Amino acid sequence: MKRSGDSEGEKRRKRRKLLQELGDQKIPFLGPSDRGFQQLWDSSYSGLVLRRSCSLPAELHGRVQAALFTLRRKGCLLRDLVRVRDRDVFTSVSRALLGEPGHTYRYLDTRLFAIPWHNEDAEVKGQRCCDLDLSTACRALSELNAFFCTDVSHLKEGDRLAQRAKGEAETKQAEEGDAESKHSEESKNSEGGESESRQSEEGDTESKHSEEWDVESKHSEEGCSGSKPEGEWETGPRHSSEEEESTSQAKPGEKASEPEQGEGKLPSWESRSSSSSGTKKMGSQEKPVTQLKHSLSDYHIADKEEPASGGQSCSQPSPPQKYTGPAKFNVTLINYMDPAAMSQLKEEPYYGMGKMAVGWHHDENLLTHSPVAVYSYSCQSDKGESSEGGSGDRACWRIGLKVAWDIHTPGLTLPLESGDCYYMRDDLNSTHQHCVLAGDIARFSSTHRVAECSRGTLSYIQSQCQSALSNLASEPETGAHRLLSLLPATLQHCEEIHNEVEFEWLRQYWFQGQRYTRFCSWWSVPMEQLEGDWRLMETMTMLFLATVEEEGRAAEGRREMAETLLSALTDRQQQRQQWRDR
Repeated sequence: MKRSGDSEGEKRRKRRKLLQELGDQKIPFLGPSDRGFQQLWDSSYSGLVLRRSCSLPAELHGRVQAALFTLRRKGCLLRDLVRVRDRDVFTSVSRALLGEPGHTYRYLDTRLFAIPWHNEDAEVKGQRCCDLDLSTACRALSELNAFFCTDVSHLKEGDRLAQRAKGEAETKQAEEGDAESKHSEESKNSEGGESESRQSEEGDTESKHSEEWDVESKHSEEGCSGSKPEGEWETGPRHSSEEEESTSQAKPGEKASEPEQGEGKLPSWESRSSSSSGTKKMGSQEKPVTQLKHSLSDYHIADKEEPASGGQSCSQPSPPQKYTGPAKFNVTLINYMDPAAMSQLKEEPYYGMGKMAVGWHHDENLLTHSPVAVYSYSCQSDKGESSEGGSGDRACWRIGLKVAWDIHTPGLTLPLESGDCYYMRDDLNSTHQHCVLAGDIARFSSTHRVAECSRGTLSYIQSQCQSALSNLASEPETGAHRLLSLLPATLQHCEEIHNEVEFEWLRQYWFQGQRYTRFCSWWSVPMEQLEGDWRLMETMTMLFLATVEEEGRAAEGRREMAETLLSALTDRQQQRQQWRDR
């Protein structure tokens, strides 16, 4: 949905006001080493589920990680040119889309064309669209997708609770020897509970579901991060498709305990060596932030699509999911970033979480309230060396979460070890936002999603072409074309499809989708066929024009056809000019 210039200008003014009110203050957030972390997770981030690396089959890890390196080695991971505020910017994350044959994924005016899973025989009908290595890699990622489809639907809440119960038990044991530290932590946690209580009372003053917190709209899980340290409330153009946040440094003097290694054990939260990296404690930051509540609430923009909440607080558990039936992920976006190769990564600006590889965002173009599953793999180099067993001082990658349009509920950070997976279930993606906080080494991720593909599959656009071309006939003797119907409604329908084929498919493909033909030729023939259909639609437009110019036709009918045609041609001309400019 496009927003008016007046609306955008008003939001920018309000963001500037919010930024001025916050000043140098940071909103509190909790990491696994902080007291109250589990309670915060349960109350405000219950849709987030973590699956540790050790709980996945070792054979699956091996095949998936080899597949990721295959994609990297073959050069399949490419930076996308996306449209942000009428500017073309490259994503800093390199990526490729895999998925169901004929599926696409659209974000920020860019359509990605999926390399097929190859979960069936690669020699179907005697045709091979890519080499054996790539098809093997695609099948491995299809296996991961199948695992997620089953697991995300059947992983019970008790699995996560049991995992956290173990961590809490170990935390209590570790705290028994330090009464003074324990007293300090309890005092801090008391302040945190106070904040959540106040937020519960006045949570209805803010929008909980607003995607407008992110001025560049939603983005995919691994979006682009710009080189200028600008915040989401700023008005200037940004080199990102998401909210680009900043961070403060890790609290001096914090030390993380070394994890206890054991076969088949799930390490506790508190034992993660990197869990406290960049963590801001609640007590030191909460009071200045909560004092801003009344002044800031006047500037919040209500989400037009938000249902009546009945005064429900943001810190309450998410409502039941609306997505029904078993999860069926139809695409995965493979992402790769090496922080060492980036000249500058932005600091997360609102919580002080650390350097961001991906700014705050909602994943877009998904079926409403459908789950998202992410496989995270950190690596030392392109040669396939794993991060496991490396230096304990090395910072790990983390995911950050926050409640959309809420400065009172603390944020959450979750460390990710190589091979860890996490799920965003229920309405978490729509009511919350997440960012990716960079570690010290390169990272792959495979982000599986249920893309909203009602208008994004090859079969859909082919059926549209058939619908439009059903109004075109050819003379058997001469081959000359003629129109079967001259009704304005038919004309409008055909011209809308004409524009859709040209701008949503052909130009998108020839602009940058064609890059993948050197790895996989699956889309080559279908796109050539679509181009042939487009040429026939050009012929139909000429026939419509010729009809309008006929002197003997009734003036009223010609005028109605001319007005319909003028609207379609004006839109086409404007879009062609935009593409020429690009």
